[in-house]
Amino acid sequence: MTEQPTIIIVDDDAEVREALSSLIRSVGLQTKALASVPEFLNEGRPDGPTCLVLDVRLPGQSGLDFQRELSAANIHVPIIFITGHGDIPMTVQAMKGGAIEFLTKPFRDEDLLDAIHQALDRDRVTRQQQSEFADLRHRYEALTAREREVMVLVVSGMLNKQIASDLGTLEITVKVHRARVMQKMQAESLADLVRMAAKLQLPPGKNKK
Repeated sequence: MTEQPTIIIVDDDAEVREALSSLIRSVGLQTKALASVPEFLNEGRPDGPTCLVLDVRLPGQSGLDFQRELSAANIHVPIIFITGHGDIPMTVQAMKGGAIEFLTKPFRDEDLLDAIHQALDRDRVTRQQQSEFADLRHRYEALTAREREVMVLVVSGMLNKQIASDLGTLEITVKVHRARVMQKMQAESLADLVRMAAKLQLPPGKNKK
């Protein structure tokens, strides 16, 4: 079952929150309207695809400060900034920080909705990549210590007999370990296994020729 996307509005103006919530709900999306960054931190991020519609000027921590804080914490939530007092340096800072859009009030409803759909598409892709990496990491962690050693040497280009010599074991034993690695990692080819090792950022082997 596909998780419902959620648009989180953070603006200290109650009328703006209500107007944006009404607009977003009118196209079938669910919203959560909050008055400040601390409220968002207390609520936490929803499980499904998410984007933030974030006012630049907020009491206490500004929207731009919050963007930097999320980035430093390696939390990736697509952000659409809205402001009544934007300028070029502010816009540049927001976009360099990875914002989807920077809209100056008053803006067209269509511009906000287009940005929201773009943000949700980006978040779906990010979440899918994170899920795939978590699955890959789980498969790798299911390998035995020796199988991990063999995997690193295999993807470095070493032959079975070279791996056997390096590990002080028999070539037939290496073949068994190699077959188990391919099976457990669900790799269809050596090239497939090499791509997996690159994603996992495994340390390079000895690359003997």
